[in-house]
Amino acid sequence: MGISSSSKYTTPVFKRHQPDDTYKFQPLPAPTGAYPYHLSLETVQPEINSQKLVFHMVGDTGGTRNPDMQALMAAAMAEQYNELPEDQPKFLYHLGDIVYHHGEAENYEQQFFTPYKCYPGPIFAIAGNHDTDINPANPVPYHSLDAFTTVFCDTEPRDIAFDTAKTRKSMVQPNVYWTLTSPLANIIGLHSNVPKYGVITPEQKAWFIEELINANEERPEKALIICIHHAPYSADTNHGSSMQMIEFLEDIFTETGIKPDVVFSGHVHNYQRFRKIYADGVVVPYIVAGGGGFDELNALALTDNPQYTGNNPLFDNVTLQSYCDDRHGFLKIAVEKTADGLSLSGNYYVVTPEAVALTDSFSVKLAEYHLASSKQ
Repeated sequence: MGISSSSKYTTPVFKRHQPDDTYKFQPLPAPTGAYPYHLSLETVQPEINSQKLVFHMVGDTGGTRNPDMQALMAAAMAEQYNELPEDQPKFLYHLGDIVYHHGEAENYEQQFFTPYKCYPGPIFAIAGNHDTDINPANPVPYHSLDAFTTVFCDTEPRDIAFDTAKTRKSMVQPNVYWTLTSPLANIIGLHSNVPKYGVITPEQKAWFIEELINANEERPEKALIICIHHAPYSADTNHGSSMQMIEFLEDIFTETGIKPDVVFSGHVHNYQRFRKIYADGVVVPYIVAGGGGFDELNALALTDNPQYTGNNPLFDNVTLQSYCDDRHGFLKIAVEKTADGLSLSGNYYVVTPEAVALTDSFSVKLAEYHLASSKQ
């Protein structure tokens, strides 16, 4: 759905008077793979087209109050998986919040294994704040991300003890922050922890800088994609934008002189597509795709609501291009090698009990100048 109401913000917003909850930060588990935490797509999905890569992307699929929507979402993506070979998505990349509200192993059956038993392809993921949080009332103590790492960060594919139906083998991601490499794209997945607006550790920051520089060296042959659960920019009423994530990313983009081709996030339960025009003319889309199944969707803030403000220099040259805040949905992304070079495009589909409908399409101009600038 395009922007149709002048009473809703068309820029990102900050939600005023938010308490500091950084005390909720959880220590990260030890990596299961070797530095620099790369996983080659071909090791998991050998039959990869070197000319075109198609995949699904969605966040915030979990929840317990409306499992029907989770099943509808998974079924809609599974149906697309069985389309013509040239358009077949090769995997699903999850943007976090797979299990609500505290990442407990006993909740994976209902919120992940059962609804996604119909999805034929591999599922990769970064963890969301709810996947990372812990429930102090749980009678069996556990550590942050215990269940997530069992499902997604194993050292080899194997049966998962709390998947009673044995619907899916464990994934072999090397760490909770990691890079998925492929012939046409490097997808850098960050881990932004539990607090409402995210926290990135210094160790992860140093790793991210190296990953950004190394991925930039592979341009223009490969797209550079960043995924982070907490949305840097949002105009919604529940969270609003994350100043912490904006400043984290912008500091590194300034330090390295490198910007990605696109940034994907979840956390906010809707779909929003922003465009940021940088001073050097580079345009980077920031896309929120967190309407993946959780029963409560987040509406966009109204301009006359004093609880929100869009007046901040961090929002300069950032505009909302499209949104859908009243229906669940998912992304289908395509990276394709053409006669003119590499292209990246996306379609956003909304899912209702009646139908699956395309509601937004976009394309990204992949900037070749990054390759030259990195070698100066």
